[in-house]
Amino acid sequence: MESLPEEGANLTTPWSGLNSESTVPRLERSKKSRWPSSGASRELLRIFVAFLFAFALASPASARSGAEDATSGLPAAPEEFSSIEAHGVRLRYHPDQSALARKLMLEAEPFRREVVGLLGMQPGDAGAPLSELIEVRLGRTPLEMEKLGPVGMRSPKYASGLALPRARLILLTASPRYPGEKHDLVQIFRHELAHIALADRVGIGNVPRWFDEGFAVFSSGEGEAARMQTLWTATLARRLIPWDELTRSFPEDAQTASVAYAQAADIIRYLLRGDGQHRFFSIFSRMNNGQTFESAVKDAYGEDLGLLEVDYRADAARRYTFWPILFASSTIWGVAAALFIVAYLRKRKQAQKKLARWAREEQLEDELRARLEAVRAPAIRIVLSEPEPTGEEVQPSGRSFTRGTNLAGIPFVEHDGCRHTLH
Repeated sequence: MESLPEEGANLTTPWSGLNSESTVPRLERSKKSRWPSSGASRELLRIFVAFLFAFALASPASARSGAEDATSGLPAAPEEFSSIEAHGVRLRYHPDQSALARKLMLEAEPFRREVVGLLGMQPGDAGAPLSELIEVRLGRTPLEMEKLGPVGMRSPKYASGLALPRARLILLTASPRYPGEKHDLVQIFRHELAHIALADRVGIGNVPRWFDEGFAVFSSGEGEAARMQTLWTATLARRLIPWDELTRSFPEDAQTASVAYAQAADIIRYLLRGDGQHRFFSIFSRMNNGQTFESAVKDAYGEDLGLLEVDYRADAARRYTFWPILFASSTIWGVAAALFIVAYLRKRKQAQKKLARWAREEQLEDELRARLEAVRAPAIRIVLSEPEPTGEEVQPSGRSFTRGTNLAGIPFVEHDGCRHTLH
């Protein structure tokens, strides 16, 4: 990402002394000079100096960076990698990971402000953490991530990210180490950035490993629910790790390491509880004034690490003893099953009530229909009177009927057994 100097710029190089106007005359005046004073020798010297400058200017930035990296054991990033630089972070990544790279860069500046504030400073303060450029290399796989780091680097088998504060380098992998493993790359990036921020604040190796890892986990906010569950289990099983063990080394296996990371982050939570924030900030200012970590903690909290550990274990016992019983996985499933059964029975009871209501409504409809049929008036029929039979068959127009004595063709109405003539 470095840009080449513009033509005519004033350069300072290892060979700048050879280009000064006073150098060659000084060599010519010196009687002990081993350089010949002939014009050919001077011309040769000018050609040599010009060659050196041409080499320095013609070398691309990536080549110079690669040489510096090689000096520190860090190989140059692959040629096909792209690069983004903003807010003091340079991210190198394969073009396939462009969307993920942009997502990480969007997170860089907000978290920088957050973590610097958690260290008791503001980003604009003199000597604030994360003020110098940090290089982040994003590998597509865990194996590629390791190849992007220094030669011979050893990393934990469970690590999905690494921070190297001396090299100001962060290594990340875009894919998890194990299939199905939770892999929140943004949180991992925040975690590793917090390591470098803490090293900028108090120096490299000046705090115990548990404080370094605990601060990174706590500030990144990674795996909060999983950490709570781990602490519940460890507290009930009495598997909390003594602080001095966490100071000497950190577990290598993933299961024990999960307890160590969760406990370390919870210690930071304990130190920040209540009005402890100003005490927490004072640890860093005291260390900047020359105190050791142990001395700074003792002056900040009024008791040494041994007594703080006793208080912390008592706090953890109160915090993580009852809730694990309530929220253990078997209890959760049992409660869920009970709630399901209660919901089913309630639903069934509601369905039965609805069916009974429908039956009552149908019965009422049937009763009402029967009552209406009972009070309904008889039908009124209108007929045309026919002549009453006289015993004589008459067949007009091919139709046979009996001649009656009534008036033919006069209509009448028959109602309730009575006939009424219509006029």
